[in-house]
Amino acid sequence: MSVELPFAPVDEVIRRNAGDLRVSADAAEELARRIQTRGAELAVAAADRADEDGRKTLMPGDFGVERLVDREELTLPIAPVDRIARLDIDGAYRVSMDARVALADILEDYADNVARAAAILARHADRRTVQGEDIETYFALFE
Repeated sequence: MSVELPFAPVDEVIRRNAGDLRVSADAAEELARRIQTRGAELAVAAADRADEDGRKTLMPGDFGVERLVDREELTLPIAPVDRIARLDIDGAYRVSMDARVALADILEDYADNVARAAAILARHADRRTVQGEDIETYFALFE
């Protein structure tokens, strides 16, 4: 599966949670892959909720979001998040702009949590760099 999300904003999310640690390219790539998988799963569940309401347009409420953040506050770009949302759902669905922003916000919070934990794991391993294995270890331990 190709990764839709550019690595640079994912790297930025890791860096803001890593403090003085460095971030390896494989850490950003692994987290981008995990974000994409999570986003596609959330979109499938949101599409099911939209179906229950007889809609083909995903709305923020389908993702459990009632109040949107300002799009400018997000690090993750909206266009790739839109493509992620469409990965595993029928092409007949539309994703509203507000739903894209909501999903980007959810995925960024998810990425922050993983990055924070990966930084702790890197420090525990007495390393100065967050690596892909720290992301993998997080998921092995907590998912």
